[in-house]
Amino acid sequence: MSDVAVETVADRVALLEMRRPPNNFFDEALLTELADALLSFDEERDVSAVVLCAQGKHFCAGADLRGMGAAGIRRVYRQALRLFSGRTPVVAAVQGGAIGGGLGLALSADFRIAAPGARLTANFAKLGFHQGFGLSVTLPRAVGPQRAQELLYTGRSVSGEEASAIGLCDAVADDPREAAVEFAGRIAASAPLSVPSIRATLRRSLVSEVSAALDLEADAQAALLGTADFAEGVAASIAKRPPHFTGS
Repeated sequence: MSDVAVETVADRVALLEMRRPPNNFFDEALLTELADALLSFDEERDVSAVVLCAQGKHFCAGADLRGMGAAGIRRVYRQALRLFSGRTPVVAAVQGGAIGGGLGLALSADFRIAAPGARLTANFAKLGFHQGFGLSVTLPRAVGPQRAQELLYTGRSVSGEEASAIGLCDAVADDPREAAVEFAGRIAASAPLSVPSIRATLRRSLVSEVSAALDLEADAQAALLGTADFAEGVAASIAKRPPHFTGS
């Protein structure tokens, strides 16, 4: 059974839905499905914008790293890069958590609509880990370099309301999926040849920067996978207690 569903929901707007509720953790297989579906829209004359959304409580609570080493991380990020490289604009509808790599996934989209109580967080430092999914590039682009440093160093959560105020999302709505479809519809009402051309120009440097960042992030993450601090960070997160890091 597929973990990704595609549906046409409005004039020239398609819905791309992750179906691994409640948390929608991603792995290489899920990102491959998402990227395959997203890139297929580039060949669809009847689709001019896409809404990226998810079933369940959370948009995406991050990566499933169980049993994954350096090679696995690189395979995952090869698929992540494909999500940045298409021609069709994407609006992400964020409910619940967009956590760690889940935030990276949301930031691969052109726009984000979040629920007021959504929780967006780059929590890597609290796990004894390093950021990934291109967040080294996309987070500073969204909120500015100073704010990005603060969010990455502290790993604190940002509500949908705060995310809107600092530029991490573009709007807040009680029903982010419905609002994202409406937003995507405004994009789809524009000339179908103009928008992908404009997008390609605007995102040209982004794709190359993300590609380079993913290599660096994969190296940094691989170096930290076997540390005691990472093991402690994960254990503390599962137990919902403060971590006790030792620098080892």
